Amino acid sequence: QVQLVESGGGLVQPGGSLRLSCATSGFTFSLTTMNWYRQAPGKERELVASITSNGKSTTYADSVKDRFTISRDNDKKTVDLQMNSLKPEDGAVYYCNMKIWEDDYWGQGTQVTVSA
Repeated sequence: QVQLVESGGGLVQPGGSLRLSCATSGFTFSLTTMNWYRQAPGKERELVASITSNGKSTTYADSVKDRFTISRDNDKKTVDLQMNSLKPEDGAVYYCNMKIWEDDYWGQGTQVTVSA
């Protein structure tokens, strides 16, 4: 079955960096667009970044552009999110996501807290 397991969250000061990773199994990773979403308390889940199956195309939410970088390793079946210049408003639970046809699959999420 599909498994998405996020790691790398934690507490970081404003201006700091974190790298999230998502380990996957149970589907053909190299053929699948991968996404990172986040959800802050009281807010809707929002798409943060996407990367196409071959890694050649990426998209970002305006709020994270030029600060976050999504990448993937098709041999290791992992997708990472490098987050730099973190702001308090980046604090949220971050989720790895993929879609097969109309079905969305999610990891359990990893908490990112940005605070002094």
